Amino acid sequence: MFPELNNLLNTTPDRVEQGKLTLLCDAKTDGSFLVHHFLSFYLKANCKVCFVALIQSFSHYNIVGQKLGVNLTMARERGQLVFLEGLKSAVDVFFQPQEKPHPLQFLREANAGNLKPLFEFVREALKPVDSGEAGWTYPVLLVDDLSVLLSLGLGAVAVLDFIHYCRATVCWELKGNVVVLVHDSGDVEDEENDILLNGLSHQSHLILRAEGLATGFCRDVHGQILSIAQAGVQCGTS
Repeated sequence: MFPELNNLLNTTPDRVEQGKLTLLCDAKTDGSFLVHHFLSFYLKANCKVCFVALIQSFSHYNIVGQKLGVNLTMARERGQLVFLEGLKSAVDVFFQPQEKPHPLQFLREANAGNLKPLFEFVREALKPVDSGEAGWTYPVLLVDDLSVLLSLGLGAVAVLDFIHYCRATVCWELKGNVVVLVHDSGDVEDEENDILLNGLSHQSHLILRAEGLATGFCRDVHGQILSIAQAGVQCGTS
């Protein structure tokens, strides 16, 4: 974890606000360090975490997690971490028969746009456990990263709908938190990505934006957290 960031946010694993959507945004730099931070932070806070990882393998996150003081393998074995490995799951969708809808079922659909199986996966992963099982403080959904869904053919509206239902379930119904990463295309014209980023910005309670240094790459430091924005957003369904 990053103590300096926790100090800026005035939070610790023992004192965390619930019912919040946090947007992580990076531009001209790699913002994955923020994903690793929140993953280790919520595991140390004894939260039940559903991690939809669309970029890297489980072993990658586990190696980084160990450096931050958490063991993802142990967390997964004891049921604290539910991990969807997007890279591996994509192969399963195409080459293995599915008895029931796969979370990434949209990859096999001619008109990609249905993220209901992915939402059902999240809801099932974070549903309250029986009293006889280990009790977690509250549920957390972490997605790395939503921009990948656009690259796979989904529209921004479909992704925003998915996040809306996740917020309604995780933040409002279960009193948990949602953390998502989205890339800022910057100077590159990408209307769908702009719609996604703007839509999430209006829904988010907290926005952490990382950008590359204006002076360029440096051996020791090559990025910065440019801004931290907070806003009040209501979460619910009609």
